[in-house]
Amino acid sequence: MAISKVKQVMWVSSGVVLGALIAVGTNVWADKETQSAPENKTIPLQELRAFVEVYERISTDYVDQVDDKQLLEGAISGMLSSLDPHSAYLPPVDAKSMEEHTRGEFGGLGMEVGMEDGFVKVISPIDDTPAQEAGIQAGDLIIKLGAEPVKGKTLSDAVKIMRGKPGTKLELTVVRKGEDAPLKMELTRAIIKVKSIKQRMLKDGIGYVRISQFQVRTGQDLQLAVKTLEQENGKPLNGLVLDLRNNPGGVLTAAVEVSDAFLNDGLIVYTEGRIRNSQMRFSAESGDIINGKPVVVLVNEGSASASEIVAGALQDQKRALIAGRDTFGKGSVQTLMQLNNGAAMKMTTARYFTPSGRSIQAEGIAPDVEIERVKVEKVDTKIERVKEKDLSGHLEGDDEKKQANGVETKQDTTDGITKETAEILEKDFEINEAMRLVKTMILAQQLK
Repeated sequence: MAISKVKQVMWVSSGVVLGALIAVGTNVWADKETQSAPENKTIPLQELRAFVEVYERISTDYVDQVDDKQLLEGAISGMLSSLDPHSAYLPPVDAKSMEEHTRGEFGGLGMEVGMEDGFVKVISPIDDTPAQEAGIQAGDLIIKLGAEPVKGKTLSDAVKIMRGKPGTKLELTVVRKGEDAPLKMELTRAIIKVKSIKQRMLKDGIGYVRISQFQVRTGQDLQLAVKTLEQENGKPLNGLVLDLRNNPGGVLTAAVEVSDAFLNDGLIVYTEGRIRNSQMRFSAESGDIINGKPVVVLVNEGSASASEIVAGALQDQKRALIAGRDTFGKGSVQTLMQLNNGAAMKMTTARYFTPSGRSIQAEGIAPDVEIERVKVEKVDTKIERVKEKDLSGHLEGDDEKKQANGVETKQDTTDGITKETAEILEKDFEINEAMRLVKTMILAQQLK
């Protein structure tokens, strides 16, 4: 009798679900028909019956009683997360957090993450955040959040655990390539205020701009950063290093504006998807902010999405030299769609392509000049080298003559740069190499 009742309920539920799907499906396909006239779709009745049967079995047979809302939200979440690592169901609280993220202020540990093989994969740590300070690296796999294993959790579940009250601590267990055993790191949650752009002068009139994330104002901030550098330099820049390392991406329009800032014309990026709204093309307008001077773009395995759009556009348009290591390879477009219950769904709707037609997805951008990750240490030379001026009876140089006559000469121990910049160039091999590449490009322009 009980089994019969369950079956009856199941078939009634099946009819309701099928009726709802047919009604919704008709509206969706009618809308698409005005755009691309797709082929007629058949409703997978067997699979829908299986869904209803599983739903009923869980409702009646599972060891604990489960709320219907929880079951249905789980089904929706599973449906989206099974598509790809970036599609997801966002309950109302998470939908609000997504908006905060694009504005550049949110709470948590400060890293861009995705899912891989059931674990949380770090796409990149964000500058000046607990994650970066603790030594989290792009490519790290987080296998435990505190005492809780990550396996079996959705990305939304993991993010909820990582976010929390500022000042509270969370221990992460991380698997890293090249390490024999998992690493344990304790991070203190904080309010993450992401400053999109930083700038400084390097040597010989070469500017340096670091973009840590693409936000709504990044394009405008880039313009301001270059003007600030030119004022500090006292004249137009001779060249520029644009640092996009460990930049996980962000707002598409910001990536387009940054690319456009260095181009006078030509295609920047285009997208292709199944619906008309996902097919877009973005082209540059006249106005190169550094008037054709050499640009080197630094990238690495943590450069993703919007970073790859910029690198791909400037590489294809022969406007910049790309240096570093292969980028992450996230070449898909996610659209945030609001739902009636206050939640949202983030769904992949298109793929990005560079101006030459290269797909970024799962391929990334290969640099023109590869710079391997190395550890640089200053060599402490105990024996001083002997120079001409150390030889007895040597001919005096101009500076020595001036000093002998009591005339002061300019001593510049840091080669015209601040002590802080000198330390950065000494420690960061990749910035140093990028600066040398810009110098070479400047020389090549002068020899034309």
